[in-house]
Amino acid sequence: MSIDKDLQTREIYTKAVCGKGRKFSQVTNTVTPPHAPTSILGAWIINNQYEAVKSGENVEVVGTYDINIWYSYNKNTKTDVAKETISYVEVVGLSFLDKRHKPITAEVSAVATQEPNCVEASVSSRGDSVIVRVEREFKVEMIAETKVCVVVSANGCNDFDDKHVEFDDTGSDDYEDLDPDLLDDDLN
Repeated sequence: MSIDKDLQTREIYTKAVCGKGRKFSQVTNTVTPPHAPTSILGAWIINNQYEAVKSGENVEVVGTYDINIWYSYNKNTKTDVAKETISYVEVVGLSFLDKRHKPITAEVSAVATQEPNCVEASVSSRGDSVIVRVEREFKVEMIAETKVCVVVSANGCNDFDDKHVEFDDTGSDDYEDLDPDLLDDDLN
């Protein structure tokens, strides 16, 4: 049996997730078609392209997407499609950040958990453009070298080959009231 003074530790540098963040946002974009729109027949956002860039203790998601507006004009007698490319920068704060990481080794990535999506499109009050409300959400991660501390066995890894771990069975019976059919449904 070991006592605390017999424990040895080592500090190891490893790459690990050292920062995480998530941001949901709503933005408004304006598209000005070549003809004054009478009504909006459809609005789509396509071709979302982005990259993640480290910026201090934040991650900037820098990207573009195309807004396509199908609209009628000339008192609903003609239709056309207007296309506009929108550039954006979304600053995502890191809600978790390991301060002990080596900043020079940091690499960031972003995933669109909700691609930019048109929630509402309407003709502006002046009648010459279309106001488009867009929702989007990004999740970001920062991977970097950091230091972790591990406990070292004096006899090496072979010291654990013949060990058996027992769990105390004196816990409460919290799970007896669970309906097993509900659990099966959740797994499928």
